[in-house]
Amino acid sequence: MTFDELIATFEPRLAAAFREAFDEIRSSIVLARVIERLDRGDINGAVEAMQIEPEAFSALEIALQEAFNAGGTNAVAELPKVTDPQGNRVIWRFGVRNPAAEAILRELSSTMVTHITDDQRQGIRQALEAGLARGANPRSTALDVVGRVNRVSKQREGGVIGLTRHQIAFIERARVNLASGDPELMKQYFELKTRDKRFDRTIAAAMRESKPITGDALVKVIGRLRDKNLLLRGEMLARTETMMALGSARDEAIRQQIEGGKVQAQDVTKTWRDARDSRVRHTHRVLNGQAVGIDEVFQSPSGALLRYPGDPRAPISEISGCRCRLEYKIDHVGAVVRRFRAEAV
Repeated sequence: MTFDELIATFEPRLAAAFREAFDEIRSSIVLARVIERLDRGDINGAVEAMQIEPEAFSALEIALQEAFNAGGTNAVAELPKVTDPQGNRVIWRFGVRNPAAEAILRELSSTMVTHITDDQRQGIRQALEAGLARGANPRSTALDVVGRVNRVSKQREGGVIGLTRHQIAFIERARVNLASGDPELMKQYFELKTRDKRFDRTIAAAMRESKPITGDALVKVIGRLRDKNLLLRGEMLARTETMMALGSARDEAIRQQIEGGKVQAQDVTKTWRDARDSRVRHTHRVLNGQAVGIDEVFQSPSGALLRYPGDPRAPISEISGCRCRLEYKIDHVGAVVRRFRAEAV
């Protein structure tokens, strides 16, 4: 596979695994248990009753592992055919079971799941607090979080399960604004890129009469806003995690060749290549074409240092949604010259 094909393959897999994990969590929630704890004012207990546990993301971790393995294999497949000093062909291989590779993958997987679960618990807690604070009863508050059962599909829909805490806060503001009846607050809804435009005429009419959006109408508007944001959340997470897995694996694959004595670090350079379209962030467009040694880093105009696109050590502002890649080159001529000089001495 080419690098672009790897992205096209694994981004959808991670996004699907993300959605499936939260579908399973949502369908497993015992609503009565959540409501009972809210009745007692035990918000933390209500959050725990939803059982948002690391084990729910096993399929997502497996998809990440597959992307990591494919990334390393892709890196060595791009290396040229060369021979060693004895004239034997050098075989490039990536060992996904190499201790260093396993440690990198374990860290990527653990960080991903921990971030998802911690952020989700915080977001749900703030959603429950906001619901009770605006005077909603425990049942209504719980349904706003976990979603309502569709009478046709029998599946829960809507809710905030799966959204980031920032998305949850953003959607809660939209709810408050639409329910206010204040045209100045309500018009902020039209600034939302993830809104369902089919509701625009209804909201515009309510604004003209300074009437709030309430009841089923409000549930539908907010429900669609949640659905679109959940889809966006899955896509962005999948892209970012896929790039981190591919970038980390490709870097490790080259280092394995160095550690195996098949090439020397001084002969390896890496060149930044952007995605060549209008969506490339400015800082990465500046990096395009820059080349550094394998042990050196790229410095973004923002000041951030990156070992490679998707570097998990870099700020999220530099890696979220990134689609850049590195091109690795080996200076075989330089290696031959050094070997010739060494033999001459």
